[in-house]
Amino acid sequence: MQHISFLQMFLNAGLVVKLVMLLLLGFSLFSWYIIFKKHILFKTARRLSDEFLDTFWKSKNLAEAFKSAQELDLCPEAAVFRLGYAELQKMSRPQASTGGSDTLETRLAHMDNLKRALAKAQTLESHRFGRSLSFLATTGSATPFIGLFGTVWGIMAAFQDIGMRGSASLAVVAPGISEALVATAAGLAVAIPAVIFYNFYANQLENVEKMMESFATDFLNLVERDLLSRRS
Repeated sequence: MQHISFLQMFLNAGLVVKLVMLLLLGFSLFSWYIIFKKHILFKTARRLSDEFLDTFWKSKNLAEAFKSAQELDLCPEAAVFRLGYAELQKMSRPQASTGGSDTLETRLAHMDNLKRALAKAQTLESHRFGRSLSFLATTGSATPFIGLFGTVWGIMAAFQDIGMRGSASLAVVAPGISEALVATAAGLAVAIPAVIFYNFYANQLENVEKMMESFATDFLNLVERDLLSRRS
């Protein structure tokens, strides 16, 4: 029994099927690039988050924690803290509109600005960690149909070849059909890992967002307690 390799079937396929296969190859290569890139990103973020949170709660003051946060570019909590600390520094300056007064009411009013700054930081970090995940979703949903298109086109070409030869024997039909079906198999081979890793990293992103939200809440509580203690 003669064995035909995948490469040989690709070379024997028609132009449209070849173009479909090359398109699927492009989807696959870029998908795996994203998969490995996200693996490194989330793994590094988890390590740096543990490091930053440990340093943050051990720091004597926020200025000391800020120095540590400046060195952790890939840590989402550190990014949230940096933007929140910058807003907090603005709050601590005398306000010209109040003649430099620093009442409890004034400080509490600035808490809304701090909350918005933290929310903005969380949104930016979520976008950064979720970037390119939509491509995996698109790959998972589109490539099976791209492969199916290649298969349908290949089968049409195979039947046209059968008509031209005037023979419908298995020896004539099988090669063309098998070459066409490779496109569907390739489409599924590209789609399956894309769907799996999209769901996996979407779950990782959700965990990152929860960690950022938890840290932002703790940071706000810390600042509010400090403001109240100054006026007690």
